[in-house]
Amino acid sequence: MKTPHHVQPSQSRRLFGALLLVSALSLTAVVGCGGGGDKKGAVKNEVTGKVTLGDKAVSGQVVFVYSDGKELSSPISGDGSYSIPDPPAGSVKVCVRGMGGAVVPKGTDIPKDAPGMGAGVAPPAKYANVATSGLTYDVKAGKQEYNIPLK
Repeated sequence: MKTPHHVQPSQSRRLFGALLLVSALSLTAVVGCGGGGDKKGAVKNEVTGKVTLGDKAVSGQVVFVYSDGKELSSPISGDGSYSIPDPPAGSVKVCVRGMGGAVVPKGTDIPKDAPGMGAGVAPPAKYANVATSGLTYDVKAGKQEYNIPLK
């Protein structure tokens, strides 16, 4: 008869540790890091708000510009609302551009049937460029609201 092979205590601890690590990695792969798993296409961060000039909705687009020059933009709806899905967290400079980025004289009404634009007034020219807009925002994780009242 063969004598049973005995495992040394230090070997048994290493084996147990390795099994524990493999189990934890397997569980993470099944469940995901967030605990409930990430749904494909789910919005993690989102910035929404309204752009107004006085009591009127503004028409055009909101643009977030990051320090590396990356831009994210959203069209402004007829009621002045916008939504930027999944923006990376961090500080951004913000500008508000009129139709197609064109500068339209302050207070000019934009027709409801203008291509891609909702009803509203054009933003003042100074807001069309981040260098002159004076608008900044700190994007954080999650859904947040950033209203932009122009003057």
